Amino acid sequence: KIIDFDIDTFVDFRARRPIMELREGVNTKLVWSTPEIALGRDINDKDILLLTGPEPDTHWNLFAETIADISVQFGVRRMIGIGAYPFATPHTRAVYISCTSPDKDLVSSLPYLKSSVDVPAGMAAAIEHSLHGRKIQALSLWARVPHYVASMPYPAASAALLAALCDTGGISLDASPMREQAKTQRERLDQLIAGNNDHSQMLTQLEQAFDEQIANGTTEINFGAPIPSGDEIAAEFEKYLRDR
Repeated sequence: KIIDFDIDTFVDFRARRPIMELREGVNTKLVWSTPEIALGRDINDKDILLLTGPEPDTHWNLFAETIADISVQFGVRRMIGIGAYPFATPHTRAVYISCTSPDKDLVSSLPYLKSSVDVPAGMAAAIEHSLHGRKIQALSLWARVPHYVASMPYPAASAALLAALCDTGGISLDASPMREQAKTQRERLDQLIAGNNDHSQMLTQLEQAFDEQIANGTTEINFGAPIPSGDEIAAEFEKYLRDR
């Protein structure tokens, strides 16, 4: 860790309370959830600055400009944010990655999905604009996660994002642990869904829609009928994991 932030400026601790570590009645420590910047290196010793932590609750413009100032100070050439969102997509198909950036030329050069939609923005979007204003390339990569596993870790998306991060950032990172985890999760999901006819039908519908999307070269999936909620599958999968 190389940079701390003034946490009282950016975090509302009534909504995001610190964790008190009690040991036999003794308040030993408070653990504060705060943004921070750490210095890392890829497997070829290329320097990487990593911004992690909770999204600021207040002073978004100040935070974004602070990140831009730090980026200039450290000679950052490109900022890449990563995230994911639930989508009606099957776990049996490749993870789709979409991209966003204020830089039209940068977006057009990337081999990822480009959507046209109005959605609530996150801090990554604000940082994109602040860095773009400083002539620093800035983009975000987003993975589509099957809606029925959106409440749990999905290593297939993590592996896909890491691969895209390496491609766009010119860095080298090892995604093999994530790919192994994704393989294990895929096998467990296959077993769970195969044992329920309703789940199997939903998966088939998702697969057909996905394959039609690929064939038509479109970026959005259209369904002939409503897709059922994935809550039941998610609950069953969580129970399945607890019982193993």
